[in-house]
Amino acid sequence: MLNDEICKLREKLNESIINHEDYNITYKLSIELDELIAKYYKEGIAKKDKRKSKK
Repeated sequence: MLNDEICKLREKLNESIINHEDYNITYKLSIELDELIAKYYKEGIAKKDKRKSKK
């Protein structure tokens, strides 16, 4: 689910760059994408740690 959100936002960011949209829009999309990617990795690490603690 989070991966889907990342893909959609990445597509929006790419379109923004290709269409030479206002810098502020592109920048905002970039920040949002960075936050989603960070969340994705945090969740992945938490799941990995949880699995290790069960062993």
